[in-house]
Amino acid sequence: MAAAANEGAVKPMKATSDGIFQGENPAELSPTAGHPADMRRCRAHPRARLPSSDRSGSRASSPRSSSAFLNTVFPKESLTVLDTLANIGLLFFLFLVGLELDLRAIRRTGATALVIAVAGISLPFILGIGTSFVLEHTVNRGVSTGPFLVFMGVSLSITAFPVLARILAELKLLTTDLGRMAMSAAAVNDVVAWILLALAIALSGSGSPLVSVWVLLTGAGFVVASFFLLRPILAWMARRSPEGEPVKEIYICATLSIVLAAGFVTDTIGIHALFGAFIVGIIVPKEGPFAGVLLEKVEDLISGLFLPLYFVSSGLKTNVMAIQGRDSWALLVLVVATACIGKIGGTVLASLVVRVPLREAVTLGVLMNTKGLVELIVLNIGKDRHVLNDETFAILVLMALINTFITTPVVMAIYKPARRGAPYKNRTVLRANPDDELRMLACFHSTRNIPTMINLMESSRGTRRRGITVYAMHLVELSERSSAISMVHKARRNGMPFWNKRRNGDGDGDQLVVAFETYQQLSHVSIRAMTAISDLHTIHEDVVTSAHQKRAALIVLPFHKLHQMDGHMESLGDEHQHINQRVLHHAPCSVAILVDRGLGGAAQVPASDVSYNIAVLFFGGRDDREALAYGMRMVEHPGIELHVLRFLPQSGASGDDDDEAFLADFRGNVVTRNESARYEEKTYSKKADVVGAIKAAGRCNLFLVGQGAPCVPLADRSTDCPELGPVGSYLALPEFSTVASVLVMKQYDPAAKHYDLVEEVADMAVDVDTPVRKGNRGE
Repeated sequence: MAAAANEGAVKPMKATSDGIFQGENPAELSPTAGHPADMRRCRAHPRARLPSSDRSGSRASSPRSSSAFLNTVFPKESLTVLDTLANIGLLFFLFLVGLELDLRAIRRTGATALVIAVAGISLPFILGIGTSFVLEHTVNRGVSTGPFLVFMGVSLSITAFPVLARILAELKLLTTDLGRMAMSAAAVNDVVAWILLALAIALSGSGSPLVSVWVLLTGAGFVVASFFLLRPILAWMARRSPEGEPVKEIYICATLSIVLAAGFVTDTIGIHALFGAFIVGIIVPKEGPFAGVLLEKVEDLISGLFLPLYFVSSGLKTNVMAIQGRDSWALLVLVVATACIGKIGGTVLASLVVRVPLREAVTLGVLMNTKGLVELIVLNIGKDRHVLNDETFAILVLMALINTFITTPVVMAIYKPARRGAPYKNRTVLRANPDDELRMLACFHSTRNIPTMINLMESSRGTRRRGITVYAMHLVELSERSSAISMVHKARRNGMPFWNKRRNGDGDGDQLVVAFETYQQLSHVSIRAMTAISDLHTIHEDVVTSAHQKRAALIVLPFHKLHQMDGHMESLGDEHQHINQRVLHHAPCSVAILVDRGLGGAAQVPASDVSYNIAVLFFGGRDDREALAYGMRMVEHPGIELHVLRFLPQSGASGDDDDEAFLADFRGNVVTRNESARYEEKTYSKKADVVGAIKAAGRCNLFLVGQGAPCVPLADRSTDCPELGPVGSYLALPEFSTVASVLVMKQYDPAAKHYDLVEEVADMAVDVDTPVRKGNRGE
C-alpha cells in the first residue's frame, strides 16, 4: 500500500536536467535554452518591445511546423520555470517604475493636463465597456460580465508612460508645450490605470461580491500601512547612506527583501504581487544616493535579462491562429477602431475645450493612444484569471501592437514643429570687432573629455572686456536603461537641452557638470552646464539648435576616438563620428573638433600654472584664418606661447589676398607687441617637406589647423576621418604624436549652401539664457 501511495504521489518538478546522456531534454527544464533571439528582439528598440509577442504570429504561416518548433524549443514542462522567472523580473521592474515615479510632479499637474487625462480615460473606458458586450456575445462567451467589462475598459484606456516618453524624446517633442502636456496627462493616466487594474483584479475573483470589497479594503490598508510603517524604515536606511560614501550591501539586500515580502502580501490579499513591489518603489525616499544605487544594482539584470522573459512569455500565450474567420478579424478592426476613436476622440474634444489648436489636439490624441507594458500586464492577468480567452487575448494584443506602431509615423505626418530662431551676427571667431564676446558651445560625452575642455576654456578666455561665455553640453544617449526615464523627467522639467538647477544638498544633479560649475567660481569664464538626452542618430539636432539658440560663434566637439595610455586611439564607434559629421553639415556657426591627448594633463590646470606651447599650421584659406584668429585670442593668456608656421609652395604661387591681409595684421598687431607670439614661413615642394617642418617645430601641447587647408594628404595611408581634413587627419595619427592635442577648425561660410535645421525669423524675440558670471574676478 505504501508503495502504491508513493507511486501515486506527484513528483516535485526538477529545476535542472540530468543531461542529454541520461536521456533528458535540457530544454524541458531550462528556459535559457530557447529565448536568446526573442530577448535580443525585445531589447532592440524602445518602441519594438511589444512586438516580442508577435513571434507567435509566425505560427500563422505553417501551424504544423510552427507547433513542432514551439514544442521543441519551448516544451510545456519548461513554461512553469519560464513564467516564474518572467514574473520575478516583472516584479522588480515594477519596483523600478515606482522608484522613479515623481509624485510631486503629478501633484503639480495643471488643470489643462488633468482635464485632458480624465477625458482620455473616460471615453475609451466607456467605449471599451460597449465593445465588451459585442465580444461577450461572439468570441468571449461564458465569462463573468463585471470583470470582463472592467478589463476591456482598462485595456482600451491605458497610455504607456515610458514608451510615450521615449517617442517624444526621439521626435524632439519632449520639451515642447505639446510634449509637456502629453507627459503630464500620461502620468495621471498611469496612476489611474493602476487603480482601475486593482479594481479589475478584485472583481475577477470567483467569490461573492463581499470578497471583492474585502480585497479592495485590505489593499487600501496595505498602502496606508506601507506609508506609515515601511517608509520610516526605508528613510532610516537612506539617511545612513550619505553622499560620497558607498551604500551598505545589507541595506540593498533588505530593500529587495522588502520588495519580495510586499509582493507576497499583496498576492495573499488577492490584488497581484506587482502592486506590492510598485508601492515599495514609490515610498523609497528619492533624496540622496540611496534610490540611485538601488537603480544601478537592479536595472541591468532586470531590464536586460529577466524582463524580456516576460515578453517571451506573453508571446507564447498569443496565438494569432485563434483569430479565425471574417467575423473575428472584423472584431479586431472594431477593437482597434474603438481604441483609437475613444482615446484620440476624447483627448481631442477635451483639448479643444481648453483651447488647444486642432492640429496639436489631434497629435496629442495620437500620442496618448500609445500602449506598452501595463497593457500587457492587464491582458496577461485577464487571461490568467480566465476573464479573457485565447481569441480575445490575441485580438487585444494585436490592438496594442497596431496602436503603438502607428503612433510615430502618424505624429510625424501631421505634426512637425518648426524650429525657429532670430538671426544673429557673430557666427565665427574671426570677426570685425575682436572685442565682442565669444560664445562657445563645448560638447562632451564623458568625464574623460572634461579636463581638456576646461583647460581649453581657460586658454581661450583672453583679456578682452566682454570675455567668453561657454555652454558646456553633456551628450547623453537615450537608452533602454530605466535611469534614462529619470533623465527624461529632468529634461521635461527643465527643457532639453536643459541647464541643471542643482539645489544645495541635492545629490540628484548631474555630477559631470559639477567640474564646470566649480571652474566658473574660480575664473573669468561664464559657464552654463547643460545636458542633451537623445538618440545618437538625432542628437546633432540638439547641438545645432542649441548653438543657434545660444547665438554661439563656435561649437567644440570631442573627437570620436579616445587617447589610450600606449598612445593609440580607441574609437567610440561610428555613431559618434557621424554626430560630428552631421554637426559640421548643419552648423549655424564655426565648428572645431578636438583630438584630446590630455591638454594640461588629466586634471584642471589653475590659471597661474597654465604653460602651453600652441602651434598654428597655416596653409591658407578661410578655415586656416579661423584657426589663427582663435590662436590670436589664446596668446593673450600670459601662460601661452604661440608659434605660427606658414607653409608656402616652392612654386612661388601668390597667396590669397585675404590671407595676406590677415597675416599682415597678425604680424603688425600681435607679433610686434607680444613676445609670446612668433611667426615663421616654410616653403615646401612635396609632402615630406611639410611633415619635416611640423616635426621640427618642437614640442607642442596643441595644434590649431583648418579643416579645408589647401594641402595634399600628409598621411602615408588613408584615414577614416575626412571630417579632420588632410592636415588634421595626419596630426591625429598615433605615429605623429602621443602627447599633442589637435583642434581642427571649420569656419562658417555665409555664402555656402546650408542645410539649416533652424528657420530664422527676423522679428522673433531673443532669449539666449546668458549665465551670470560668479566667483573670483581676480587673476
